[in-house]
Amino acid sequence: MSILATRYSRPIIGRSRLTQLFSSSIKPAIKPIKSILIANRGEIALRVSRTASEHCIKTTTVFTEVDSQAPHARFSPYSVNLGPVNGYLDVEKIITAAKRSGCDAVHPGYGFLSENSYFAKRCIDEGIIFIGPSAEAMEAMGNKSESKTIMLAAGVPCVPGYHGKTQDSEFLLTQACKIGFPVLIKAVKGGGGKGMRIVSSAEEFPAMLQSAKSESVSSFGDDSVLVEKYIATPRHIEVQIFADQYGDCVALGERDCSVQRRHQKIIEESPAPFFDEATRQDIWKKAREAALAVKYTGAGTVEFIFDNATGKFYFMEMNTRLQVEHPVTEMVSGVDLVHWQILIASGRPIPLTQEQIDAQLNGHAFEARIYAENPDKDFMPDSGKLIHLKIPEETHSVRVDAGFRQGDQITTFYDPMIAKLIVKGTDRDEALKKLRKALEEYEIVGPSTNIEFLKSLSVHPAFVAGEVETGFINKHRDKLFYKDTTPIEVYTQAALSILARELAVENFDDPFRLLGGGIGFTGGAQTRRLEFNDINNQDRKIVVDLEQCGGDIFNIAVEGKFFSAVEMKYKESTQVVSGLYPHTRIDTTVISNEQDLHIFHQGKQYQLRCSPPLWLGKELEHDTNSVIAPMPCKVLRLLVSPGDQVGKGQPIVVIESMKMETEIRSPQEGIIWKLLHIEGDVVKAGAKLVLFEDTA
Repeated sequence: MSILATRYSRPIIGRSRLTQLFSSSIKPAIKPIKSILIANRGEIALRVSRTASEHCIKTTTVFTEVDSQAPHARFSPYSVNLGPVNGYLDVEKIITAAKRSGCDAVHPGYGFLSENSYFAKRCIDEGIIFIGPSAEAMEAMGNKSESKTIMLAAGVPCVPGYHGKTQDSEFLLTQACKIGFPVLIKAVKGGGGKGMRIVSSAEEFPAMLQSAKSESVSSFGDDSVLVEKYIATPRHIEVQIFADQYGDCVALGERDCSVQRRHQKIIEESPAPFFDEATRQDIWKKAREAALAVKYTGAGTVEFIFDNATGKFYFMEMNTRLQVEHPVTEMVSGVDLVHWQILIASGRPIPLTQEQIDAQLNGHAFEARIYAENPDKDFMPDSGKLIHLKIPEETHSVRVDAGFRQGDQITTFYDPMIAKLIVKGTDRDEALKKLRKALEEYEIVGPSTNIEFLKSLSVHPAFVAGEVETGFINKHRDKLFYKDTTPIEVYTQAALSILARELAVENFDDPFRLLGGGIGFTGGAQTRRLEFNDINNQDRKIVVDLEQCGGDIFNIAVEGKFFSAVEMKYKESTQVVSGLYPHTRIDTTVISNEQDLHIFHQGKQYQLRCSPPLWLGKELEHDTNSVIAPMPCKVLRLLVSPGDQVGKGQPIVVIESMKMETEIRSPQEGIIWKLLHIEGDVVKAGAKLVLFEDTA
């Protein structure tokens, strides 16, 4: 039996709730759901499928051509090909697939069409249950300007700002000046940080407005924005609510999602740390009032900005769907939120009263999002094959919601999230310890990931103390991105792993044999010198000298240190090299990928390069005469022309990857000679974008 199944084995409705229902004049109109089409991909498609299977509900999944080998496409015996990469947004194809598959209902997951009111209407028009709120509630809360008007009328506090329909740039600048800088430009139909810009002055407002509108059109098909006062030290607090067709609404606790990058969440927890009970109850009450104001049904999340300076909170927006971070609420409430969604969509009442929910909320939970991205390059999205993947052991308090397996490809077409790591403890300290341990057990080789950054975050004194805010990463950047010195044993273990593979099989085509010093230890060659570049420490060159004493025993010299008679053992199936040193025994996983070695050593990951790179790699590198694309991307806007004089750090090109805009800035002062691509071109990582005049 799964972890989820054991957690939800309880009566659906308490006695007091039954009494309330049958004394009411409202008669339930229950339509049992027997078959669901999941209009999504990745981990959320698998997540919905698991709950449906536990309750004997048939599921049909959908996939696009680039996702044809993805786990969600192969999980269900019923799966429909939607064709091109934008298939998850094709309303009519999905409706047709649901009807042909005989599905009673559609679950939209999150993202894609999950907050598309037209999609919800089309489902209802075709006699298909939409597992979510009504189209009317979705429209009311999906428009950030309209939702704030509704909230103010319902007595829910909102951040001061302009939420009207006039979109003239000069008019919006005037409004921003009235509000007072800094201000926040936000896409009216936005979410996930897309179409959002913080503006510090009137001078930069026009450019930031254009950028926000451009990203909004790309992501949501609408360039309308609102302008609000930017709160300098805010926390992002959200309340998970459920409402049914009988007019009841409950809150299942709150989540703190304050630590963000690119205005997107990276780690969430429940309950919010150091939140006094009076404020907690008040924010729950306001969240319920927000949902009832639009006659909401199903799962929703009401998001608030909490001002650390004043202790006041303000309505920000409502997400009319299941959230990415819903598992932290499941951990502390013991409720399967997807099952509740299905129950309410079928016409059943909320299974528990607010009092019953309050009584069973317990412990503390964290969710860490595992992304294919490079934190050292401003969290730039990455892509590539998952060459090596090892997840932490799952238990009743450690859970991994993943949409990929080892060997799968992370593409540039969709969100770069690989998985979600969720842990629970009896309190925040215990949960944080479990999070650290699980992160240390997580191993990924292929695209760059944020795992090492999450490790740094989880031990940062301010995070441990619960001193969180949305500007946390920038505020503590120096310590979060500090690079520790690589332990000497990382170099010796890397060298031993190379020798272990060479001694295990005589493979004369092995690229590591090109490092020099003879071929292994055959033919009387008893010494070997290996050279590495330490990627974690500014490509510092490291030399390791090894002398074979007999069999698998070696003397090793590196960086002025000498280790005598080190006994080596190597397990090829796990790629773990064991070194028995005079002072200790060390087990290290070493994964090779082209010229690079990825070393998982005592809870941390290191990267060594065995020879000078033959390719530019995934870094934002350039020579003196060019600027290159840091990742596969689309050239969105060219900000310069041939002959322009530019300064170092000046924006010259805007690219788009995975629906996120990134400015490429000039690495030097110089004169633009040539633009190698036009707006709209799709280019590979490492492609040259701009050439400078040769000043030599």
